[in-house]
Order: sequence, then C-alpha cells, then structure tokens
Amino acid sequence: MENNLGDKDSFTLSEVRIILIGSRWAGKSWSGNTIITRDRFECGRTRTAQSEVRHVEVEGRNLVVVDAPGWKSSHVASETPQGEKQRFKLNVSKCPPGPHVFLLVIPIDSAFCAEQRRIVEERMKLLGKRVWKYTMVLFTCGDYLGKKTIEQHIESEGDALRWVIERCRNRYHVFNNKKRSNSSQVRQLLEKIDEMVWYNNSSYYEVDEQTLNIMKEKQQEVAVRAEERHRRAEEQRQQMKKLIPEDMKTIPKLQTILLGSRGVGKTSVGNTILGIQAQEDGKRTAHSVTRQGFVGKTEITLVDTPGWWKGFPVCDTPAVIREELMRSMFLCPPGPHVFLLMIDSDASFNGKHLEAVKTHMELLAEGVWRRTVVVFTRGDWLRAHSIEEYIEGEGEALQSLVEQCGNRYHVIDNKNADDGTQITELLEKITETVAGNGWDCFIPDEKIFLTIEEKRQRVEERARLRQSEVQSKRKSLGGSRNKLHALRIMMLGEKTVGKSATGNNLLRKEVFPTCQNEHCQVEEAEVAGKLITLIDTPGWWLKSSGSTEEIDKEIIRGMSLSPFGVNAVLLVVPLDLTFREAQQAALEEQMSLFAPRVWKHLIVLFTYGDTLADKSVEEHIEREHSALRWLVDKCENRYHVMNNMKKNDTSQVTELYEKIEEMVAGNNGQPFCPDMNDIQVRLMEKFSRRQIKHVLKQHFEEEYRKRELELMSGFRNKLLMLHNEIRGSATSLSPKSPVRDLTKIKIKGIGQSKKDGKEENIAAKISQEIENLNKDIMRSTDRLGRSMDFLLPEFKGASPESPLAESLADRGPSSGNFDKVLGWLSNLQISTNVDNQLSLNFSQSSGYKSVLPPDHQEFHTEADISE
Repeated sequence: MENNLGDKDSFTLSEVRIILIGSRWAGKSWSGNTIITRDRFECGRTRTAQSEVRHVEVEGRNLVVVDAPGWKSSHVASETPQGEKQRFKLNVSKCPPGPHVFLLVIPIDSAFCAEQRRIVEERMKLLGKRVWKYTMVLFTCGDYLGKKTIEQHIESEGDALRWVIERCRNRYHVFNNKKRSNSSQVRQLLEKIDEMVWYNNSSYYEVDEQTLNIMKEKQQEVAVRAEERHRRAEEQRQQMKKLIPEDMKTIPKLQTILLGSRGVGKTSVGNTILGIQAQEDGKRTAHSVTRQGFVGKTEITLVDTPGWWKGFPVCDTPAVIREELMRSMFLCPPGPHVFLLMIDSDASFNGKHLEAVKTHMELLAEGVWRRTVVVFTRGDWLRAHSIEEYIEGEGEALQSLVEQCGNRYHVIDNKNADDGTQITELLEKITETVAGNGWDCFIPDEKIFLTIEEKRQRVEERARLRQSEVQSKRKSLGGSRNKLHALRIMMLGEKTVGKSATGNNLLRKEVFPTCQNEHCQVEEAEVAGKLITLIDTPGWWLKSSGSTEEIDKEIIRGMSLSPFGVNAVLLVVPLDLTFREAQQAALEEQMSLFAPRVWKHLIVLFTYGDTLADKSVEEHIEREHSALRWLVDKCENRYHVMNNMKKNDTSQVTELYEKIEEMVAGNNGQPFCPDMNDIQVRLMEKFSRRQIKHVLKQHFEEEYRKRELELMSGFRNKLLMLHNEIRGSATSLSPKSPVRDLTKIKIKGIGQSKKDGKEENIAAKISQEIENLNKDIMRSTDRLGRSMDFLLPEFKGASPESPLAESLADRGPSSGNFDKVLGWLSNLQISTNVDNQLSLNFSQSSGYKSVLPPDHQEFHTEADISE
C-alpha cells in the first residue's frame, strides 16, 4: 500500500504506545524506567507480577509504556499455564486502541541459542504472525559489548539470534541501563519507532474487539468457578474440623511422604515445613530419605522421595526410582498418615502430566488418593491470582487430579519461608485429612518390601558377576593396548540424551550447542596428550513417525566427516530414563543403516551419571529392562558412565579414552569405515519398507470401514423392520446402499397405532437408535471416502507405473523391487479368519513370489503395520 505520510525523516508520533515483552530477568522493567526517564517500574530482585502501565511525557511526546510479566526462559508455550498465556494476549488491551511497537527485550550478557529462539517463536505465535510487523528487538546489558558493535554480537551469536532479527525486519536497538543519564539512547529508540510506524503506514497492532471480549469472558468464567471451588473446599474443611476433638489442637505425631516430579521443589517444601534454613546443595534426591523434626508440639517425620520426569509415565521411569518410591512407605513405620503430592504452579498441567502422576501414585496402593493433599509449589509465580484460578484455568486434567484427591490442596511460597501461617494452615489441612481417615496411618503390604529386597539381592549378585567379567576382559586387553596419539570418535543417540553436553566434556571446552542440534558438527581438541576428533550428530526420535529421511541422511553424513573412518562409535544412553522395547526397536532400526560390524566398534556411553548416586552402573543394568542388557551384551560389555555435572573430574574422560584404546586393540587396530554407497542403499530401502507398511495399514483400514458400514447398515435395516412390526405394518424395507444419502430417512407415525404406552416407548427408542445409526453410517461413509481418496493409485486399479512407484524407481536399482511389491499389494485380497478377524491372504496364488527374484523372497509380510 502506498505511504502518504510524507518524508519518514520528518514523521513524528505525538503518542507512542509501547509494550515490553521478554523472558524473566531480561531487564524489561529497568528498560521501562530508562524509556520514561524515572523510576516508576519496580525492578531489581522483585519480579513483575502483573502487567503495569505508565503514562508519561518525554521530550514532548505522550508515552504509554506497558511492562509485561516475563516468561520463564525454560518454558515453551506448551509448558506455560493457560492463564498466563491468556494474560499475555490481553496485554494489548492495556494501551488502547493498540501498541505501536512490541519491544522484545533480549539481554546481551547471556547466550541466545536455538532453544531460546523456539521459546520466542512460540510466544509470538500467541499474538499471530502479523505481530512481527510491529516488533523491535531491544538489547539490554549494552555495557557487555565492550569494544564490539551490536552487529558483531548478532553475527557471533549464530543462526538463532539472526533468525529473530530477520523476523523483526532488521529492527533492533541497544540500551545500557547503567547509563540512564545518556538521553540519546532513548531519543534514538523513539526515532526508530517513528520510522517503523511510518513503514507500517501509521498503523498499530490491533486485536478484534470480539476476540478480546471472548478472552475476558473466559477469565470471568474461570474466576466464578475458582470462587465456587474455594467455597466448596472451605465447606469441606469445616466438616472435617468437626471430626477433631476440641482437646486436640495439634496432632502429636505426623508421618508424611513427599511425592512429585523432578525439580518440583519437594526438598524445599520439606525444609520449609521443618523450618530448615540451610542452602540446598543442588543435588538431586536419588533415594528416599527420612528427616524428622518438630513443628510446634507436633513430631513430624518426612520422607523425601526421588522425582520422576514430568510428563513421562511410570513405564519410562528407571526401576531404581520406582523401587525407591515403593520403599518410602516402609521408612516411617508403621506407615504414613498422609501423602503430599507436589505440583509446580508456574507450569502447565495437561493430560500427559496427569497420566504421569497417576501411574506413579498407583505404585503405592489403591487407597493412596484419600490420604493425598496436593501441594502447589512456587506460589510466588501466581502473582495476584489465586490458586483456584490456576486450577480452573488449566483445564480438566488438573481439575481431575484435585478432585481425585478429594479437593484437598494447598499452595506454598518457598521464597517466603518466614511466613509461618502457610505451614500452620498446611498442618491444619493435614490434620483434617488424617481425621477424615479415622486417625489411622496407611499400612503398606509387607510383601512389597520383601519383593524389593529379594530383587535387590539378585541384582547385586548379577552386577558383581558382570563387573567381574568386564574387569577380566579389560585386564586381558590391557597388555595389547597401544597408546594412541589420535582418536576419531562419532556420537550417536536419541534426541535429548545429552550427546552435545558430553561432547563438550570429552573435548574439555564448550564447542557443541547443548540445545537440540539439527546438523552434524565436527570439532577437535588436544586432551590428555591425544588429538581428539569428535563428531556430534543429530538425535533420532523414539517414534519412527518422527523420523525423517533428512534426519537419517544427516546422521550418516557424520560418518563422511571422517574419511578414514572412526576408532569408536559412542552410543549415548541416559540413565535417568528407562531403556525398553521401544528404545531397542528405534536403535536397531538406526543401526541397520550401518554395516553389522558397527557393533564391534561401539561403546555404550551412559549419561546423567549423578542418577546412580551410590549404586554401580552394573546394578542399574541388571535392575532395568532386559532390553538394556541386550544392548550391553550386544556391545560385548563395553560401556562407560559420564557425569556431566562433574566437569572437573578428568578421570572419567581419560578412562573412556583408555577403554577406546582397548577396543581398538581388540579390533586389531582397524577403524570403522563403512561403504557410504551401501549405507545410502540401506537408507533408501528403509523408507521404502516404511511406505509399504503404510500402504498395508491403509488397505486394512479401508477394508475395516467397509465391513463396519455393512454391519451398521444391516443392523439399521433390522431395526426398521422391527419398528414397522410394532406399528402393525406389513411393509418391509429393502436394504439400502451404504453410500446413499441417508439423511432423507424419516420415521413417521410413531405411536399412532400403539396399543399402550409401553409399545410407544419402545418404538420411540428404536426410532432414536435408527437416527443415531444413520449419523454413524454417514460419518463412516465420509471417512471411507476420504480414505479411498488418500490411498495410493494402485488400490484404485491404476497401473504399476504410479507416482510412488516412479519415485521409488528413481532411487536406483536397489529399490526397484519395491514398486513391484506395491503393484502386488494392489491385488492383495483381505479376508476373514476363523475368528472373523481381517487377515491377509499370503497363499501361493497371491502372486507375491512372482514379483520378486528368488534372493528377495524373504520379505517379512508379517511386519508390524500398526506403526
């Protein structure tokens, strides 16, 4: 659109509306004070609790500045509470009719990596794509630049920061908030805003009034429900208080177990309850630990337990943590009075989090819920909002959890530990819960403890045997080990297992970005007298549906970065998550791209060594799922543990290099140097097989929907006949086609010839069932139509020279058989077995063997098509 605002150099806004956004502690409030040239926004150690607006006049302009609460720098939008996201979007209503500019505040004194970029991108999505048109980056901590220019800083930070700058159309400014007296930095910012608004034809960011009203109405609905929940909880408490004798103001002895996910603040809550002021050492709770103390006249026993990963069900939790959770019940004999379930109130809570909580709590016993109180931690992040608003705003998952616990909940602000009233009120709620359970404690089943102890003994025995085997083998290889002056190493593993952090530890310098990388990276360093060449690769997804050909190509490209091969392949496996069938299947699929001899050059590198605590890695291997033992055995007992929290411990690095030298000696000094052409062939065949599986799955789904449609139509027709008999009609309806327009079927005259009310009622019910069936048939017909449109041309009678077959043929002669298989699939018959289940006909007459040469006829037709 043509700009009619005149010369941009003379364009000046009389009113400038600004919203400051960014992560917590980025310097938004401080920058707001710099812009308005006075201390009107509280800053320093106090966090901005809710949006604040200031109206001031600066250099003859009216400024409206909104200081918005910052987002957590480790939380993407999916991990952000719903209420916080709503309030973020409502910031635009704080400076009507809308802001001219969003100042995205980014501090210069901290790194901006791909993870920060993702967080910024997801936050901005809440405001829509057009928000970038009105956004400018405001860099804070300008004094950290030194002699560098801001442009040099942007370039040196990498792709993530450059991406943000480009999205903002190269608009940015720098503040040194320590030099507030330098008014030129504010004047220049306002001039840049003028220029941006001029390019935007004097427009501002605007939100539809109806959208704003809808969001405000939702907030009001949440507030009403929150008030109702608070009222209900108070009424419930009054009922429980009636069960407490008047002479028992405090419970004499209380035994409590603290439960929750990792990092939720269990230990902090325990310290707050017991009045312990000691600084936490930052170590993770690895075992269930008992602590005792007095709160007033109440003797309290607290059992702190290891946390599980938030959002991961119990099947993903290592066996040792599961056992520690169950063992906690026996650390406060005869048993606990109450369980305190910790939930962090500064993060989202969805269905996955609910499943994680339920599956872990169910390890204890069925009766655990009536003795559980939900304790919300980090209450300071609630700002000016009640805990009930958080519960109601988060949705059904959190509401379901609170209801499961009988609407018993409490919130604690650990940063306000001096406020004794929050602990006093918590103890009152606990006492009421105990009273509601008849003052009895929870008595755990002794068989659980005996089972844990028996398993522990078996694990320790097998661990000693494995350890002995490893030591014996290392001793035998030690004599033939040659000290190598150079090592070439490649790292493989799933995403987020700690490859990059481990790579930095192995090279003794920070060279690999620790956020998710998408490309291979090779780095060198001299460590322990050796030249180490280390190749970091992108991780693969656990679910094959997330795996793409591009990711696999990049992973195998890492091998080409070392033309003469590698001495070792380090397979990185985390100790803080379980290794089960799914992980084994994903690993086998990835390793199948390389030659089978890769296993001779592979060492399992366990990360998150702090998880072991005082247990040996051999105990972890023996205690875990058999899939992990399969992996370690496959690698001929070659494994090593890294604790990246102990970067100063160089012995773990040098010992790994010794193990690599021993492995090289066992391989007669030969490196792993596969034929890259063979790898490319395997890669093409892998994704061709996946396409065939997908075709089979679609073929089954189409046949299933046809059968479903036939059954529903037949049942509908029987109901129609029964309905007509009740009406006394001799008319019989003929079967209808399942793809006819069924919306025209009308049932009339119901009740007109009924002899009594009972027949009329039956006819009405049948009529309703027919109507429901009509709707179901319409939906199934629609799904069947979409399915047939989606299926490959072969299933519609097309020739084998289909687009897919052509694309497979283009891959080269190695995959030429797959288009033949697809052609065979087009004629595949699906029948039913003796149990009336759908099955494939793999008889000699199916034509399968005719489409492949003899050396390819081992194709696995029983492959899992549910993938």
